[in-house]
Amino acid sequence: MQRANVVVLGFLLSGTTVAPVQAQTEFGTDLAVLSSYVWRGVTFTNKPVFEPALYLSIPAGNASVTIGGWANIDLGAYDDLTNDLSESGGSSGFNLSEFDPYAEVSFPVGKATLTGGVLGYIYPNDESAPNDFRLMTSNANTVEMYGKLGLDTPLSPQLSVYYDVDNVKGAYIEAALTHSLAASENVSIDLGATAAFSAGQAVPDDPLSDESSNFDKDGFTHLDLSVGVPVASGAISITPVLHVVVGGDARTKVTSPTDTKDVKLWGGFTLSWSKALGPQPESTEVDKP
Repeated sequence: MQRANVVVLGFLLSGTTVAPVQAQTEFGTDLAVLSSYVWRGVTFTNKPVFEPALYLSIPAGNASVTIGGWANIDLGAYDDLTNDLSESGGSSGFNLSEFDPYAEVSFPVGKATLTGGVLGYIYPNDESAPNDFRLMTSNANTVEMYGKLGLDTPLSPQLSVYYDVDNVKGAYIEAALTHSLAASENVSIDLGATAAFSAGQAVPDDPLSDESSNFDKDGFTHLDLSVGVPVASGAISITPVLHVVVGGDARTKVTSPTDTKDVKLWGGFTLSWSKALGPQPESTEVDKP
């Protein structure tokens, strides 16, 4: 869920408008292959990964309720402890290193969309793995509550706040802008920019604290600039994407156990499919005056 990817779809209708129709239940999946696993600017795995996701969205009056899950799978074994990062410890190939279930509810308010949800982080590996630089075990399992405010205006601004209620007990804040350029009928160029901040997810001042941390210091963590090119064919789309991360925190600059960079690249492609379930609603075209 990147753990959360935002896809903005726009429809330009010339001469007609479409009357609002009731939303439908929708099931979808994403299958991503990426050069590395980068979460909130922090590199957890610096070799290729497979990231599958499933979701089910159900209308509830004017709102929609979505439940889903996302996973990260290391595709290869890691045997170079000097240069490799592995969230699973690198003991074997095709190793499930993380599973994130989530549930959220979204509803429109004028030109805004409000979303609230809960997100879990489950790490199934143990401490016997050979690479422990980025190893995440069940001791790191945690839960976040989150809220998002998105605006249906130019650049589609969105503000997201995540609060860890278990291990870290602090907030992570993202401010994002996106813009889509139509390249053809089935192809667009999606541009994105996300600036992120830590507010309580830094290393605790008290050395005896049992709280964990996601960043070294509070404040600006990183800037993520992205470009994606979705190519759609019916219910299926494939999106090559490239990210440029400008690090602001020491942890977002790490690229290997012995190397750091102020600017790093990662990317890959995602295959997406979705299907509306149940009878198709009817829409009514109304001529513009």
